Amino acid sequence: MATLTTEKCTACRRDSLPATEAEIAELRPQIPEWTMLEREGIPRLERVFRFGNFAEALRFSNRVGDLAEEEGHHPAILTEWGRVTITLWTHKIRGLHRNDFVMAAKVDELYGAGVGSS
Repeated sequence: MATLTTEKCTACRRDSLPATEAEIAELRPQIPEWTMLEREGIPRLERVFRFGNFAEALRFSNRVGDLAEEEGHHPAILTEWGRVTITLWTHKIRGLHRNDFVMAAKVDELYGAGVGSS
C-alpha cells in the first residue's frame, strides 16, 4: 500500500463525496498523532506541533503554507510561541475528504524532517 505522502490532493467540488467511515478507519493509522474532532458541526483533523521558540514555529507555519499552495489544499494554521496548531477539513463539502488525510501526512513528514528548527 502506498503511503499518503506519495499522493497529490485533488480538486474538490461541492458534490465531492466525503470520506466514508471505512475510508477513515483505513487512513487514520497513517496519521496517528492527529485528533478527529467536530467544530461548528464539521468533522476536522487537528494536531499541535511543538517548537523551542516562536521563530521555529513561524518557519514551520510558512513551510506548511508553501505545501498548502503546492497541494491546493489550505488548512487553518494557528502560530503561537513554541507551537503551531494545524486544522484540516474540506470547506466545500463541510467535512473530511481523502485530501485532508494526504495533507496531514505531508505536514507530519515536514515536521519529521525538522522543518522549523534552527
